[in-house]
Formats: sequence, structure tokens, C-alpha cells
Amino acid sequence: MFDPSLLNSELQAILSAYLKQLNHHGVHAHDELFSSDDRIRNQWHPLLEEFSQLGTDTLLARSEEAQNLLHENGVTFNSYEDDPGRMRSWELDCLPYVISTDEWEGLERGLIQRVRLLEALVDDLYGPRNVIKKGILPPELIYTHPSYLFPALNEEETPDRPYIIFHSTDLIRNASGEWLVLGDWAQSPSGTGYALENRITLARALPNLYREAPIKRLAGFLQAQLRCLASLNRGQKEHPNIVLLSPGPGSPGYFEHAWLANYMNFTLAEGADLVVRDGQVSMRTLGGLKRVDIILRQINDPWCDPLELRGDSLLGVPGLMQAARNGEVEIANALGTGVLEHPALSTFMPELCQHLLGETLLLKNRDALWCGEDQQLTRVLNETGQWLIKDVRMPTRVIKPENLSVNEREMLYKSIQRQPYLFVALDKPKAATAPVFNVKTRQFEPQPVNLRLFSLVEPDDLFKPLSERQYRIMPGGLAWIGNAGTPLMESQTVKDIWVMAPVPQPHISLLRQANGPIVVTRDGTDLPCRVADSLFWMGRYGERLDIRSRLLRETFSRLQQEDQEDTGTRLIPDLFAALELDYPDVPSETKALKSAATENTRLTRAEYLHLRNCLLELFAEHHNDGMPWLFSHFLRNCRAVRDHLGDDAWRTVNNLRQRFNDMPSAQSAIMAQRHLEGVVTNLAAFFGLCNETMPHHYGWRFLDIGRFIERILLSLELLRLALLTARHPGIPLWEVVLATTDNFTVYRRRYRSQLHPSAILDLLLFDETNPRSVGYMLKRLSRQIERLPHPNISPYRNQETRLVIQATSALHLADLDNLVNIDHSEEAQAALATLLDQLIQPMSELSNAISHSHFSHVEAPRQLVTMQSTV
Repeated sequence: MFDPSLLNSELQAILSAYLKQLNHHGVHAHDELFSSDDRIRNQWHPLLEEFSQLGTDTLLARSEEAQNLLHENGVTFNSYEDDPGRMRSWELDCLPYVISTDEWEGLERGLIQRVRLLEALVDDLYGPRNVIKKGILPPELIYTHPSYLFPALNEEETPDRPYIIFHSTDLIRNASGEWLVLGDWAQSPSGTGYALENRITLARALPNLYREAPIKRLAGFLQAQLRCLASLNRGQKEHPNIVLLSPGPGSPGYFEHAWLANYMNFTLAEGADLVVRDGQVSMRTLGGLKRVDIILRQINDPWCDPLELRGDSLLGVPGLMQAARNGEVEIANALGTGVLEHPALSTFMPELCQHLLGETLLLKNRDALWCGEDQQLTRVLNETGQWLIKDVRMPTRVIKPENLSVNEREMLYKSIQRQPYLFVALDKPKAATAPVFNVKTRQFEPQPVNLRLFSLVEPDDLFKPLSERQYRIMPGGLAWIGNAGTPLMESQTVKDIWVMAPVPQPHISLLRQANGPIVVTRDGTDLPCRVADSLFWMGRYGERLDIRSRLLRETFSRLQQEDQEDTGTRLIPDLFAALELDYPDVPSETKALKSAATENTRLTRAEYLHLRNCLLELFAEHHNDGMPWLFSHFLRNCRAVRDHLGDDAWRTVNNLRQRFNDMPSAQSAIMAQRHLEGVVTNLAAFFGLCNETMPHHYGWRFLDIGRFIERILLSLELLRLALLTARHPGIPLWEVVLATTDNFTVYRRRYRSQLHPSAILDLLLFDETNPRSVGYMLKRLSRQIERLPHPNISPYRNQETRLVIQATSALHLADLDNLVNIDHSEEAQAALATLLDQLIQPMSELSNAISHSHFSHVEAPRQLVTMQSTV
């Protein structure tokens, strides 16, 4: 028996303060923690007992731990992947949203009825269209919706499998305690990945509570979804090729796409990865075209096929619609289901339910007015400020007329009067409250909460008639803080939904055991070309960021060494050149002060500050080639291959992202150095983890090739500067070269003498045992390129192989005697310049050659003439 008096005094005080907030305005609206008679609801009893044992300090620590876990796993939810400062992680409330067993049973029945109704409706809309012919739905309401796809009309028989495989519903509990549906997501429902990530995070942060509480588990729902998708193939293949079609890293939900692809062992694909050939959908891979059997899409209807739908779409696959019509590929959910997301359908739901199912609608909808009806249009125009406005052409945008200027409001209402059938007015229901733990005040606060719950057709009922089909509801879901109807991506805080069970539930492993033998593949030829391309450029941008960080760190270090009189005025211009920066003109007043002082060559304070500020500009986000710009390109490619990176490697990426997010706008040279040291360390950890955790197949090889092409080019340019083109060559600049390439210690241990150009050349150019030397890197490039997939159609070496041989030959055939005394001999300098040019030229062409051979092809070329080599 639960007794609130047995809770610790601190938690009792928190609950008392929470109740006072609820009763501040008299009788409180429905609350998930306290009933109307101020009693704690039964489903909260075991949780509060556990919180009482933990104590507030521990609860606060667990909240911080949950947030750290989300950050480490890179759970981001907005689309600005190329702006590190605008990527945010979820703030996960440690208090779940709790639903009792009895309440869940009623809610579950309502959700199952709803998905049955939607399936019957979409089946009718793309078949006989009786609901339109009988006047239940106005034709202009349906036919003007962007996701009603006329190419998807089925004039013959209804499809033999459901349009809707997977579906989600947004709802709230209103102030009276009734469940209220806000909308449906039927074309590409999102949120299951976030829901499961939240559950895993909260289970790790509160392990005892999660283990002991009688909570229904989520993993079985995801397993059923996988079985359902695989069953779409009707057993034609033992292992059908399933891809998750995503808009790409710019999508707000890209984290979830990558998470689901990893969890379900799907290939994460973008529109450019797929192609329709001979009526079949295939994926561009390193091994050629590979047929796709099933597509789990995360792209909305109009954008899926630029050939038959929106011609300006860059996300879809030309010909996808025809391939689906011909049964050459199965798409979940079917193209055209987006019409079910029309917000005006809520007005007609009760009548539709009675007509299509012969049942009374169990779950109410939020009130809505469709402006296509004159009476409702008049209400919307007269009751300004009482309704939210939605344009069906922009489903994610909600217009608040009261926030518009007078001119904007007039333009809006003119648009509504001109095309009223495109606009829907939605009411503003007041949501019930649920407790949220405020980590700053250490208090519970009542906040309105939105919920998203998910449904799925039972895998064994996939091809049964609608009347015999069964559905399951995920026993949990995704909740977020905000007024009723607040979009998920606009909320700062999310909650896990816990559905209570009569008894503790057994743990379901996130890993699934195969029912039979599986196909073991190790060659990596099924890697999509786009993924290989992104890995290649991830390596290039990562190496470029590393070298730039090292060089900039050395520049700041030398700039601060004002005790060395010649360093300031002699070395800094060359370091600016190495950073590809124009050496700034010294202000005229500084020149006058310096000339009037002494002949001392040391930097004045004004000169120092001027040069420092020029270097700090590289940390500005607006700089076209600055540090944030380089990192944004590195991050974009990392996100594009999220499903190919290990968890630890991804944590280092998030550490880098946080480092750039926390970078102050105004900083000193010392702070800049400290920031750069962290960048170098995190990059080394990232590439080390990639080397240790990625299978050493084609993806890893392309990453390696990208890194070493970039490292060779940057090393050669550094050598050219230090030994040939510098304004003031000499020991200070040679030290910078060794420090930038991290070879200072190696040089001192090996040569034990003063710096000499010949020794530097030997170490950084010819020594094939030194990982930082050009000779070593050329050997590694040759080995990696040799092991890439090549079509066996020609006995001749391909272009990239020839370029590496060309550079290697130039290095091996160099006359070392001509490179002696570089610092004194013009002939030696000319010989070195020629050698460097002979190395830079093929390395500069190598990137394009690799892209042409491996990233640009659609299908393997067909040779018209068989050629044989003779010995």
C-alpha cells in the first residue's frame, strides 16, 4: 500500500509545491500525477518510491547522465548540419510520461480502430472513391491535396497488401482528461528511433527503476516491423534487399534514419543512390547495380519521383512510381498515403468511421474548420485570432494570425478567399499537464505534453483482407513538452512514455537471433557509391582540418614568442602564407611609432594584436575557409555515413562538435591554442577508432585514401614553402614544419644534430618507414588502390593506379646528389622544385580519377571488343 508520508521529506516538499502550482488558479485541469481530489495516481506509486530512495541529488545526477548519453550518441534533431552552432541534442526529462494499464487498453482500442479506418479510407480513395461519390467527402478537399497522387489510382482491383504498414498518431489529453487526436502521419512516420533511443538512455540513467518497474517493452515492436517489411517480398527472396530511403544529412530526422538503418540492418540510401533500369529499382554500389526489393521511405509523396510527381525534386528516384505500379519494388508506406494527413479530415472522421467500418469513432479529433465550405469559411474570417491556419501545401507550417502584421494578415485572408479549399483552421485546445523535472530549480513543474504513438499491421496478417487484419500498437512512444499541437522539432524537451503492465515484463534483447542460416558477406562491393564518396571526403576534410589546426597552433605559439627578437617580423609572414592568408598591412600609426622608437625588430604590442586578430578571424563562422567552415564539411560527410561509424568514433565527432559550439566569439591566443590542441586530439582519436573498428574493406580504404592524398599534398606544399619559397627560410621555419607534421621528436632521436634541409627531406620525403613521409604514404596509397574493386574488362592499369606509379617513380628516380646543399645551391633548389612538381601534379589529379572510376558510374561499362594481353 502506497503511503505518501513514507517518502523522504525533500520529495514530499517537491510534491507539495507541485500541487500548489496546480491549484494556483482554483480547481486544476487534468494532471497526470495528481487526480482532481489531489491524490497521487496509482501508476506513479512505484516511481515515486524509487525517486524517494534515490534522493534529489542522485536524481539530478541521473538527469545530467541522461543528457550526456544523448550528447555522446549524437541525438540531434534539426537540419542545420553545416552550422555546428545550431545543432542541438534532445533534453530528455528523467520523469517519464506514465500511462496506466487500464487507460492504455482503451487508448489502444482507439488507435487500432483509427488505423483500420485510415486503411479503409485510402483503399477507397485510390479505388472506387465511394466516399466522394456519395458526398461524404467533398472532391475538392481530396483532389487538391498535394499528396493525392493521380498516378497511384487503381482502376482495377484493390492492392493485395495494405497501403499503410506503419502509422503514427499525434494526440494530447485535454484539460478534461479526454484523449484528443491532433493528426496522423501516414506516408513516412518518424519518431520510433527517437523513442527507442530515449528508452535506452533512461534505462541506463535509471537502471534500478527501469529493471523493477512493471513497464511494457518496446523492442518487440521494432522486431515486428522488420518482419513485416521482409514479408512484403512474399518469400520471393530468402534475404530481400531492404533500403531506408532518406532525404540525406540535411533532414531534421537524419539521426533517426541512420539509427533505424543500423538497428534493422538496412542500407541507408538517398535518392541519388537509386536508379530505375528496365523497370526495376537498383542501388548504385561499388560492385555495380544491385536490385532493391523493398523501400522504407522517409521522403514525402510529392518528392519521391521527379518523373511523374514534382519535377523539381532532387530527393526522389525517376521512374519509382512506375516500378511500384508494376510490382517490381515494394514501398512502405505506399505512395499516395500522404492524403490521409489532410488536417480537414478530422471534421469528417465520425461520419467516415460509421460509413466505412460501421462503428462509432472512439478517439475524438481536435476541432477544425475546412475553408472550402462557405459557412466554415465565414467563421474563420470573422473569428480572427481564435484559430490556427494551415495551408495544405505547407503541412509543417502553422500560421498564427495574431502574430502577423496588418498587411500580412490581410494578404493571408485574401489568399484564403481566393483558394479556400487549400486552407484549414484548427482550434487551440488546452492540454492536460504532466510533471517535468526542472534541473535548475530541482522541482517538479506541470507542463503540457504532446504524444506520438505508433501502430503496425501484424506481419502474419499482411495479405489478409482488411476485416481480418490485426494491428499492434507500440507500448510506448515519444512525448514532448509544448502547447497542444507544438511541432516536435520546436520542442526543447522530450519524455519517454512508460505504459505500465500488471507485472514486471521480461527484458527483450535489442539484438535478434536469426531463425536460420544467414548470408555472410565480407567483400564490401554492396557499399553504395555515395557512401564511398562521403568516406573519401570525410578523410580529406578531416586531414585538412588536422593540418590546419596544427599549423595554426604553431603560428599562435610563434606569435607569442616575443622574447626572440627576429621571430616576430621574420617568421610570421611565411606562416601566414602557409595558412593561405594574405599578410596584413600594419596600421600607419603603428609604423610611425615603431620607426620613431628603435631599430628593434621585435613586434610591437599593436602589431601583435593586429596579427593575432587576423588569425582569430579563422575561427569566425563567416570565414569561407576558416576552422568552422572546414569542420562543417567534415561533419556533413560524417553524418552522411553515420550508419558506418562505431559508437565511440561518433562520440569523438560529438566532442568535436561541442568544442566548436562552445568556442567563444572573443578569445585570446592562448585560448585559441587550447582549442586547437583539443581539435587535434579528437581528430587523432576519431581516425584511430575508425582504423580499429571499421572493417578493412572498401569503405575504410576510401577513407584512408582520402586522408593520405590530402596529407601528401599538404606535406609537399609545406616543404616547398620551407625550402624554396619562404621569405626567410631557416631553422625557425624548419622547426614549424617538423612540429606541424609531428616529427620533431623523431628528428631529434634519429639525427641528434642541428636542423639540416637534407635530413628534413630524408625524413619527410624519402623515408618509407615514417608514416608522415611522402614515400610511406605513396606505398600505402598504392596498396589501398590496388585492392579497390575494378571491373575485369581491361588488361591495362586504370588511371588512378598510373598516377600513383607516376608519383612513386618520380620519387624513386630522384637524384639525391642533386638535392644536397639546398640552402646554398640554386641547382639543388631547382632540382627540388622539379621533384615537388612531379609529385604534386599526379596527386592533384588522383582525386578526380578515383571519383570518376568509383563514385560516378551507374552500371559497369560493357566492352564491345575482347582484349587479351600478351607476354
